[in-house]
Amino acid sequence: MGAAAGLDPAFALHRGGKMAVRATVPVRDADDLSLAYTPGVAKVCAAIAEQPELAHDYTWTSQVVAVVTDGSAVLGLGDIGPAASMPVMEGKAILFKQFAGVDAVPIALDCRDTDEIVETVARLAPSFGGVNLEDIAAPRCFEIERKLQERLDIPVFHDDQHGTAVVTLAALRNAARLTGRGLAELRVVISGAGAAGVAIAKILLGAGIGDVALCDRRGVVCGDREDLTDVKREIAGLTNRAGLTGSLEDAMAGADVFIGVSGGTVPESAVARLAPGAFVFAMANPDPEIHPTVAARHAAVVATGRSDFPNQINNVLAFPGIFAGALQVRAARITEGMKLAAAEALAAVVADELTPQRVIPSPFDERVAPAVAAAVAAAARAEGVARR
Repeated sequence: MGAAAGLDPAFALHRGGKMAVRATVPVRDADDLSLAYTPGVAKVCAAIAEQPELAHDYTWTSQVVAVVTDGSAVLGLGDIGPAASMPVMEGKAILFKQFAGVDAVPIALDCRDTDEIVETVARLAPSFGGVNLEDIAAPRCFEIERKLQERLDIPVFHDDQHGTAVVTLAALRNAARLTGRGLAELRVVISGAGAAGVAIAKILLGAGIGDVALCDRRGVVCGDREDLTDVKREIAGLTNRAGLTGSLEDAMAGADVFIGVSGGTVPESAVARLAPGAFVFAMANPDPEIHPTVAARHAAVVATGRSDFPNQINNVLAFPGIFAGALQVRAARITEGMKLAAAEALAAVVADELTPQRVIPSPFDERVAPAVAAAVAAAARAEGVARR
């Protein structure tokens, strides 16, 4: 690590970890001890054994989230393993608490087998009210989420997919509103067909977007390609109504929106082929696919994943409020309708304050999490997945 690390403020902040457990009841004397632990605790345990639903009222399980990873796709670092992923998982957990008052526990699993991960999380599930899957590589992440959703009766949410998708849709709604267009008028090109790209494509279709072309390293994901995974084959059947083929640059010609979740660099010549008044959401970190100064020469609205440029597409705008709303009503799962409601509520926070540099709220806007939580809770009740 070297002496320089000792002077680095990041290392100083992380020393000893970023979290601790804090009691919510006092244990000051024998009377407190007898209530918090034995013998008083036995009464509560016996009641829960007789009526398991009481666990949601008399333990913390209904208001705590497991943040689970295998360390295989951590931020921009890739496959760094479970131990090295813990600073990120701790960070995710404190964001839950900071922005929505939701308790979360980081869990890094030392396994890569899909069924082993599913079995492990399922066995841990009685301790939690929800599961946030984090930084698990595609395509394994899709199957893990699906199997856990089928097996558990608590919300399971892969944030790299759905959190990114919710915030992207919110920003796109406001960019369209700002420029006097409807989503149905827009043709979108997405660079990156991993977890985030697939989820963005699906939520945009659910929101009524005009058309979406999803692109991977080999170009447009279309049905006549023979190299597609099952996930890409499914999304090929839902997208690309225009029947595009060829490269990403080919697909960008005349497109109204570019969304980047892939890394790499898109040449300015391709950006110049976008339709007039286009939107560029170049969200790769730390280096956007299209630098904002380049994008601004050709686009009406520019967004990135970085905090040092306007319009940061940041998952922290979505996941704290989504889980807060789901936990509030003890939702059995997070539905597509709940995600769409979250995106609409997030967009509405700044709908009356729109400029090209402000189509999405700041992560520190205190209106965000309450607005998202309320919308998610209402959608859960409307869709019949709320249990209180």
